[in-house]
Amino acid sequence: MENTNSYCERFHPDYSFGLNSDQVKARQDQHLVNGQEEPGTRTVGQIVKSNLITPFNILNLILAFLIILVGSYKNLLFLGVIVCNTLIGTIQELKAKRMIDRLSLITTPKAHVVRNGSEEKIPVAELVLDDVMLLSTGNQICADCVILSGTCEADESLITGEADPVPKHRGDNLLSGSFLVGGSCRARADHIGKDNYASKIAASARYLKKPNSEIMTWMNRIIKITGFSILPIGILMFYKQMSVSGQSLRPAVVGTVAALIGIIPEGLVLLTSVVLAIGILRLSRHKALVQELYSIETLAHVDTLCLDKTGTLTQGTLQTEAIVPLCNISKKEAEDALSALAGTLNDHSPTMDAVREIMPQPPEWTCVDQVPFSSARKWSGASFQERGSYVLGAGQFVLKEQFEAIRPQVEKYANLGKRVLVLAHSDHPFGDRELPENLKPLLLLLLSDRIRAGVRDTLAYFADQGVELKVISGDDVCTAASIAEKAGLKNARHCVDASALHNEEELKEAAESYTVFGRVTPEQKLQLIQALKEKKHTVAMTGDGVNDVPALKESDCSIAMASGSDAARTVSQIVLLDSDFSCMPRIVAEGRRCINNLQRSAALFLVKAIFSACIAVLFLFLAYAYPFQPIQFTLINAVSIGIPSFFLALEPNRERLHGRFIENVMQQAVPGAMTMTLNIVLLVALTSFLGFSPAEQSTLAVLITGFTGLLILFKVCFPFNTERTVLFSTMVILFLLALILFPSLFEVAAPTMLMLLMLVPMFLFSASAMAVIYHLVERIILRK
Repeated sequence: MENTNSYCERFHPDYSFGLNSDQVKARQDQHLVNGQEEPGTRTVGQIVKSNLITPFNILNLILAFLIILVGSYKNLLFLGVIVCNTLIGTIQELKAKRMIDRLSLITTPKAHVVRNGSEEKIPVAELVLDDVMLLSTGNQICADCVILSGTCEADESLITGEADPVPKHRGDNLLSGSFLVGGSCRARADHIGKDNYASKIAASARYLKKPNSEIMTWMNRIIKITGFSILPIGILMFYKQMSVSGQSLRPAVVGTVAALIGIIPEGLVLLTSVVLAIGILRLSRHKALVQELYSIETLAHVDTLCLDKTGTLTQGTLQTEAIVPLCNISKKEAEDALSALAGTLNDHSPTMDAVREIMPQPPEWTCVDQVPFSSARKWSGASFQERGSYVLGAGQFVLKEQFEAIRPQVEKYANLGKRVLVLAHSDHPFGDRELPENLKPLLLLLLSDRIRAGVRDTLAYFADQGVELKVISGDDVCTAASIAEKAGLKNARHCVDASALHNEEELKEAAESYTVFGRVTPEQKLQLIQALKEKKHTVAMTGDGVNDVPALKESDCSIAMASGSDAARTVSQIVLLDSDFSCMPRIVAEGRRCINNLQRSAALFLVKAIFSACIAVLFLFLAYAYPFQPIQFTLINAVSIGIPSFFLALEPNRERLHGRFIENVMQQAVPGAMTMTLNIVLLVALTSFLGFSPAEQSTLAVLITGFTGLLILFKVCFPFNTERTVLFSTMVILFLLALILFPSLFEVAAPTMLMLLMLVPMFLFSASAMAVIYHLVERIILRK
């Protein structure tokens, strides 16, 4: 949406009344609104259309039309499989959509505005230029604005990476993406939409990035290969059946359709979508919102994880580590002074909250004056009747020249990653909010960032899985390294100050050499991710700030905290709704389950496709009729591929991923397909020599191909557990019952003694050939 803020008439509403209805309507007519919320998921219509209108469905409908033309209606049974596949895929995606949409509502931001003299809350997307916003402590600024009344302090760390609050007064600007950490104000929206500061930073990440998905890449290649090959094979097969073999129109069409149906791996793409959609549903129960389908796969392949310190390793709150006396002060005197300050000052900053958390009930001291904290002053304080004045703040600002006496102590703790404050006392009052005279230091208050629960176990899990961990922070490098070490990160002291890296080459060298990076700018975060990807790493990144957006977008898998900025959530593929980093192992485990199971199921589908393509091409040059009917392929595919693949794809599986997807799949698929092809060639040659009828040839082909398919299923199911044993046994029984109970439907002839005698050696040959081919393929792969 285009906004032309600088070329329109500006309104200057009173901060107590805001815009009136006519002004709001005028802004909406001018399209000067903050922006439209883009749906995080596809519409119902898009989901139905994408599952219904696919290349494979179109091919199958064309083949079904040809079957109808020649009147062989029972061979249309394969359409039932297509309809079931389409329904299952659509239903699962719709369930995933509903879950994602519900979770997305949780993270939809609201703006608190004044219109027509009344306060109301509206979606941030409906904010208009010159709207008056009510902002208070904890609010995120959703649009650049100018303060009309009030004073506050803004935390701009999500934009700049700097943790220190910035004081703001009437007439000052507040930047979108920042937070108020103190005070309250009313402010007029000065920019909206893409003209906002945060939007300009995020704009660098608004480019179409191709998902780093090996599965999607190979699915697209399989579709292209199938699409380009099926037409010439079909034409040549039909010509051969009619002209060379001398068949009539009906058997020629039925045989050609049977060959082409086998080549189409119609369930593979559907199964992939269903498995990933179910993965999304499972993760949603763990409060993880997956916004891009293939990000589950990418995360399962990640070998480098870049972490933002604030919000990922830490909670964003402080805790009191220790109180270090600087004079002869008792523990009770120290606690009374700190608790009196904490109880008196109306300050809900992380510092005072940490003090209140450990201090006892405040003493009954009478406060006569107080000075609230200001980031300009770097201290706060209060005077008490007959107790004098107490000041808490940064040592160099509180003690001035006296600070040199305690500087070594302060720096010693600061180098350990502690936040060090000084409590000082004076018998004199504050003078016009200035420090009292003759301040004497009483103690050092040591604070530290609070580490998130479960982070240590999570980092240990990733380290154990061989994932390299890096912390990238805008904070001081010593602080970042100390927190990383406290969180359990190995080699946390192997750190570098990014501000000392003067060019891109130095940054690239440091990318792999160091574990913790401090004082990193948004541009350097992006360059670090790019440098790691150049080294062929699959990189995931966590972040919550606007300053993280370009790097999040560049990473192979981006993970945002729901408590962070809107921009970070928007560009990320996965959003942790509880902002809980400890759920990451579950996400990785779900990714591994999906990919490992998909590899097994994909092998089953590709066995059929490769086998069908091979015999279709071979029978173009052999003087024999094609031995299969479409309905026979439907039965074989159902019991050896379709039904078991769905059950196998949903099994628990936490194995590490090894090798590339297509290599793992082909290692399983090629031996099975080659065995099936050898079986059919040998079978047709032998049965023709022995004078078997076409019906008997077809029956033996169905039996031996079904047996080999089940043999491949046996190999894929190994090692067996109770569920796999039941599944395999059920498929064998189902196959035999179908042939015994419905022989005419599946066009199988009554077995003769000679046919039965042939089956035994053919079964033995099939099992032996498959074992030999599997062994040869494994030897070839090992040599590589």
